[in-house]
Amino acid sequence: MEDVLTMAVVNFKPSYGEKEQNLNRILGFARAACRSGADVILFPEMSLTGYDFYTDEDVPREEKIRLAETADGECIQKVAEIAQKYGSYIIYGGPEKAEDEDGNTVLYNAAFLTGPEGVIGTYRKIHPFGAENTWCKKGDTPVLLQTPWGPVGIGICYDSYQFPELMRWYTNHAARLYLNPTAEVEEVSKRGSRESFRHYYSLLEAAVRCNYIFIASANLTGYDNQDYFAGGSYIIGPKIDPFFETDVFCYGGSNDNTQETLSMATIDLSLASRALCTPNPVNGETDYREELYKTW
Repeated sequence: MEDVLTMAVVNFKPSYGEKEQNLNRILGFARAACRSGADVILFPEMSLTGYDFYTDEDVPREEKIRLAETADGECIQKVAEIAQKYGSYIIYGGPEKAEDEDGNTVLYNAAFLTGPEGVIGTYRKIHPFGAENTWCKKGDTPVLLQTPWGPVGIGICYDSYQFPELMRWYTNHAARLYLNPTAEVEEVSKRGSRESFRHYYSLLEAAVRCNYIFIASANLTGYDNQDYFAGGSYIIGPKIDPFFETDVFCYGGSNDNTQETLSMATIDLSLASRALCTPNPVNGETDYREELYKTW
């Protein structure tokens, strides 16, 4: 298993409901990142269509279904061509449409996954937030992306901030890197809103401290249609500390950056000790007791 990889995250400004325009820019950023040596490239939640198009109650459901993509649709095929050409993993957010057991069309807030082998599949958001529940079905399955650097976990936005169980499950299944495509807003009309956004993002930093793994977060930025998104895409992970304390270091990007941009960092996943889920040197057992928790 390899340890060192170059991670890229994109602050992405979506165009409301303009799928082809958004896809063209996703492909452009992906090519640029690959040419610069990125091994894994992460785009935000719903970057393919914009977030607000799907929470807008004035948009008919039929139109939302029309704009959505299947797990092996035309858009993911185009992204997969770049992933295959450069041997990289490219992950982007968008609406997925599928059929349920009764043959009805259902929608998911999904992350589309591509890699050197081409189309890999999708991760479906397990915990839709707020108005998302008006248009998408809840996913129910964690997805471990198998890479030369070991398994990589993924959750979308609300999955990552309020539900530590998902990231801990990934950590316990050997993930040293967690991907967070997100659509986190900044309430620009409110005093101190940027500071409020930083506090919200601090939940990711707390997750690094708890799990001792790396996290890459890619956020939408700028106005969509109703919301102003906060940007702040960054790559964080364990810090080398002379006192052996668990701390967090920002390896790339910045939670202050609101501009559309590509940020990259080369990280060493061997620093991700996953301390709670690896054998304790005192007794050879893990401190994390998953089998016990299941009995409660």
